[in-house]
Amino acid sequence: MSTRKKKDLKGLKHLGGSTDYATEYDPKILEKFVNKNPKDDQWVSFVCTEFTSLCPITSQPDFARIFINYIADKEMVESKSLKLYLFSFRNHGDFHEDCVQKICNDLFKLMKPKFLEVIGEFTPRGGIAIYPYSSKSNSSAAYKKIKQTRMSNYKPGAYSFALGRPY
Repeated sequence: MSTRKKKDLKGLKHLGGSTDYATEYDPKILEKFVNKNPKDDQWVSFVCTEFTSLCPITSQPDFARIFINYIADKEMVESKSLKLYLFSFRNHGDFHEDCVQKICNDLFKLMKPKFLEVIGEFTPRGGIAIYPYSSKSNSSAAYKKIKQTRMSNYKPGAYSFALGRPY
């Protein structure tokens, strides 16, 4: 590995190492790295197709697809740490809306992106599907406008890469 690549990845504990899975929700698992192109806007999307958490009342498992979209500023989230972080919800009891809000808050705190949105598509329980949405932006008028537009145009259940019909 080149010296430059080693320098760029310095401080990342999860990438390339052994995998230890957290048994409790833990935002400290998240790691970030320097965005090499902070002046350019780039849409970054992650789809977690196997998200699980627990109902805080019944302790029954809840399943979802979690969509994370962001426009980075100076830092980006490292994907293996994101996977381990999302896995840490497996034994965590929280309502769907709270899980999505925590993910949005934790990622925004970690990266301070220009724009971030998190969408949960939870499978139905009791005949009701819940699709919470949360977004944040920096203070720039352009990214505030993206946040406002995305929020006002959000169509629950319409956001799915698998179906090829992002809203």
